[in-house]
Amino acid sequence: MITTVEMHTGGEPTRIVVEGWPRLSGRTLLDKRREAKERHDSLRRGLMLEPRGHDGMYGALLVEPDHPEADLAVLFMHNGGWSTMCGHATIALARWAVESGRVKGPTVRLQCPCGLVTATVAADGSVRFESVPSFAYALDRIAPTPAWGPVTVDIAYGGAFYAFLPADSIGLDLHRSPMRQLVDAGEEIARAVARAVPIEHPDEPDLAFLYGTILTDGGDGASTPSRNVCIFAGRQIDRSPTGSGVAARMALQVARRQARLGERRSFESCTGAIFTGTALREAPPVGPRKAVIVEVGGIAHVTGESRFRFDADDPLRDGFSLAS
Repeated sequence: MITTVEMHTGGEPTRIVVEGWPRLSGRTLLDKRREAKERHDSLRRGLMLEPRGHDGMYGALLVEPDHPEADLAVLFMHNGGWSTMCGHATIALARWAVESGRVKGPTVRLQCPCGLVTATVAADGSVRFESVPSFAYALDRIAPTPAWGPVTVDIAYGGAFYAFLPADSIGLDLHRSPMRQLVDAGEEIARAVARAVPIEHPDEPDLAFLYGTILTDGGDGASTPSRNVCIFAGRQIDRSPTGSGVAARMALQVARRQARLGERRSFESCTGAIFTGTALREAPPVGPRKAVIVEVGGIAHVTGESRFRFDADDPLRDGFSLAS
């Protein structure tokens, strides 16, 4: 029996696993992540996919921290596997941790696979968190795609690596184009960029992979919110503005001198939800690249609680997906 708390941030779900998961014995959080992938991935599938979940489900598994300053530690999961950072889930976890009494707030220090993230919960339930060091990884890189021809992308890191490009650069519109078309483009571009641009993280090899594609409306979010749509884990659509994507996008804007330290930007998701992003200060370089600490703000809401069974005689106990 696995017990969860159900939340959403701008429409993007977070299924917080609070009881019932087998104990992970890894020494570090990344060790636990590898152990979860190798020994308990059927539980991830069972919680994320049908019949208990769906292809858009997202989860957060609470585990014992090994960072001396952390209040909690978390492993993030989705329909395709295990991610290294998730801003919308961080916002949900921080609010849940304070309002449930798990952490005496308003500050929650959350150890994520990418590092320690500090979140602050306001009286109205909104959350602001400081990212891990975020940086522009590569600018104006070209990747050939079968459907869209050569596409030009920027790649940046905000706890995970994303490829960014304006939707109109490939003839799409984030307000008018069918979502299926955006998903097709995002998946194809992510595969093409992963082939064309080697991804490396100087501190930890487990972080060195392209997580997804973020299509933008080309705006900077200064006067009006800039819309973006994130496609990750193959064809999963982030209903939120993507917290780690906001951190990466702000690092790009600083690198391109489109934003200065202390300037706040607003970003909108496909549901109309808003996250704010502010590059607060410079961080120590990550390898040869300049980095910044970005503050991301948003709000999450509780939708319920669940108790899930995994009966031994259930032929679909490990979950299934009908997505192509």
